[in-house]
Amino acid sequence: MPTPAKLDRRSVLKGLAGVTLALPLLDAMGKEVADVPPRRFCAMYTANGMSLPNPNHGIDDWSWFPKQEGADFVFGKSTEPFKPFRDKVSFLGGLHHPNGTKADPHLCSDMWLTGAPLHNPKPGMFNSVGLDQVVAQHTKQHCRQPSLVLSIDAGVGFLSRTGTISYNLEGKPIPAENNPRRVFDRLFRGDRSSLADQREQLQRRIRLVDAVLESSKALNQRLGQSDREKMDQYLTSLDEVEARLTASERWIDIPLKAQDYSHLNLDATSEGEPAEYYRNMFDLIALAFDADITRSVAFMLNREDGMGISDTFPLKLGLGRTHHNLSHADDKDGQLAFAKYDLFLSQQIAHFMERLETYQDANGSVLDNTILLFGSGASTTHNPLNLPTLVAGGKNMGIKHGTHWRKPNTPMSNLYLSILRSMKIETESFSDSTGTVSEAVFGVV
Repeated sequence: MPTPAKLDRRSVLKGLAGVTLALPLLDAMGKEVADVPPRRFCAMYTANGMSLPNPNHGIDDWSWFPKQEGADFVFGKSTEPFKPFRDKVSFLGGLHHPNGTKADPHLCSDMWLTGAPLHNPKPGMFNSVGLDQVVAQHTKQHCRQPSLVLSIDAGVGFLSRTGTISYNLEGKPIPAENNPRRVFDRLFRGDRSSLADQREQLQRRIRLVDAVLESSKALNQRLGQSDREKMDQYLTSLDEVEARLTASERWIDIPLKAQDYSHLNLDATSEGEPAEYYRNMFDLIALAFDADITRSVAFMLNREDGMGISDTFPLKLGLGRTHHNLSHADDKDGQLAFAKYDLFLSQQIAHFMERLETYQDANGSVLDNTILLFGSGASTTHNPLNLPTLVAGGKNMGIKHGTHWRKPNTPMSNLYLSILRSMKIETESFSDSTGTVSEAVFGVV
């Protein structure tokens, strides 16, 4: 990957959300604008595809995609937790990234929110901006944090085994957070002393990096490609932290919404019980949406190819094999266990939807003003076609639910363009989109 001749901390993420922030909406606008209900977006990604069992095994009722198309679809057993939300969810089949069939199949998570040509990147770039960050660019002036990027494994991972699904305006990976306590502190501990301490720590790190760059003008020439990428990632991380702090400091005199945090277990970790961990992470997102702290979230639930702690979650659930191993299973027992892990994930997301349904905006529930996107970059392992995709929520954003829509060979970016339009983000296209899927789920608001 080509790299500029000189690393410059300030130019690593030129134009990143937070570098030139507008005043908070509540300060800059009147009550009429401030009372407009929020429009939110949350992307949730699972690796290794979903269970689409071999018909010869006689367990078709465990297929992730529902039986029948249209409004009369029948939930499979692995998605039954969504039954109470039948009128607030839709399944979309036949979607794919045209560039996905040309790239290393392990890159499917890297391109899930971008659709970028990762097999043939532009000079000086690998990826392009992700959908969540396009949303963040248009919602950042409304809330304390431009976006929230989460994953089971913190950081960015590495090329083709990424630990994040979020990419900034320059296509660089945005480091993800995975610790519930750190997420809570970042979102809800916006007091002056806490921000001052974070700012001091950040400035120390910045001074150190600036000193290194100043004293080593030929640094890039002396570093190998891997080390240059690591330095880029570190600089990206610094600018991300700075952007978040700048955003928080602009809102310091505006009190947070009073909320109940008693149900949280901030000591939950990915090393412990999977359901407890996921539940607390989703509860934190729900609280952040309810308090309007952010309107853009990306959450990577699993990593590809057996990477990371999440690969062991099926073992902890008594399913006998790791997640990646189950995704490759061709026997009946293995495919059934894989489907039962899909069921586990459906239960976690249904819990998240219940939380969002409980919290209320002026014109309905938080769920009604939030678009949830759940899916994978593969259908079955390493197959980048017919990507399993669920869209939920967004009733007040013109979304029509209760259907299983399928149109083979539809670009995934068409769905993303439809999401942006529902967010009232007017743009001609997204990535390699050729249109929208408005006739399926997305109506006119």
